[in-house]
Amino acid sequence: MATTSTIRWLAFGAALALGAPAAQAQQAPIKIGELNSYAQWAAFTVPYRNGWQMALDEINAKGGVLGRKIEIVSRDDGATTGSATRVADELVSREGVSLLFGSFLSNVGVAMADYANQKKIVYIAAEPLTDAVTMAQGNRYTFRIRPNNFMQVGMLVDQAKASGAKRWAIVAPNYEYGQSAAAVFKRLIQERVPGAQIVAEQYPALGKIEAGATASAIEQAKPDGIFNVLFGPDLTQFVREGNTRGLFEDTTVLSLLTGEPEWLLPLKDEVPEGWTVTGYPWDEIKEPKHKAFIDAYRAKYNDTPRLGSLLGYMVMTMIGDSIERAGSTETDAIIKALEDAKFDTVIGPVTMRGIDNQATMGAWVGKLVLKGAAGGMTDWTYQDGASFMPTEAEVKAVRKD
Repeated sequence: MATTSTIRWLAFGAALALGAPAAQAQQAPIKIGELNSYAQWAAFTVPYRNGWQMALDEINAKGGVLGRKIEIVSRDDGATTGSATRVADELVSREGVSLLFGSFLSNVGVAMADYANQKKIVYIAAEPLTDAVTMAQGNRYTFRIRPNNFMQVGMLVDQAKASGAKRWAIVAPNYEYGQSAAAVFKRLIQERVPGAQIVAEQYPALGKIEAGATASAIEQAKPDGIFNVLFGPDLTQFVREGNTRGLFEDTTVLSLLTGEPEWLLPLKDEVPEGWTVTGYPWDEIKEPKHKAFIDAYRAKYNDTPRLGSLLGYMVMTMIGDSIERAGSTETDAIIKALEDAKFDTVIGPVTMRGIDNQATMGAWVGKLVLKGAAGGMTDWTYQDGASFMPTEAEVKAVRKD
């Protein structure tokens, strides 16, 4: 016959057994959806994935967020708007992710912003740079970490004032990012450089440049300044053709992104010295937090970081911090945690501005130089993005929310 004490212990054990599934459910991982153009744009997205994976491992090694590990469900977005929104819907509907982040191409980013608004789920744009993501197509659910076109072009135009160049040619890929950057440049160069005019515009299809024809058209216009937005294989072909023709000699060249290792390394010893660029001189940045990031990345992957590596790491750490601050994975709580939030990142303080959900992350601006058999940046400075953001009035004039 069981004693009273034995019965009590049996009841206690039964209660523990019944409560175990609930306790286990509370410890289920926080699922986050990630999508990017891994197959088509591996030069940027693979280092980017390395970056967020390193941050994820660090977060989970410390116990995760809110006492739960984070699980990233990652998919290739196919580098098209249709494929991206389909994949996003699978992540939300089938996988039950709490938020989405990623994407590379700007047209895909705009489509994802629209999807986030329709489905009422947070989307954090990783790479898309078109202003539309946080301006005309901006909404309360969409956030961006990188400085947008308006900010980065503004940094370059500031450098153009001293050059004396007045006759400008534009070469940009013919899709959302290139069109957006070109439009911003035309506006800012004429506002900030008295007498500036656009004498030639070339918009080759992305990934399909006819470098000879493009360079020839610019050459015939006889510009004393060129604004370049090309990247990837298009950039490499354009630089090679321009070097052959002497197109860049005695010409001021402003170039978006060309100082990023992703696009600079393929140029090898053909790097066009003297171009003023935005980029990432990772090997020359000496701040302790950044150096610790570099050392950890090289130890983990036996490779040098790219700008994508830094961005992936920052995005993941900022997501973890935001969920921790929110105290929840509910969408409204995450939005409130992100709006006007201040983050202590490996490159210094970054704020997520609440009026447009655009972060104040800056960019490094300097000149291209040949270092041995490869290119690098010299005379560079870090430009704080907060100094180049659209005004509150400009934001309110174009946003619909």
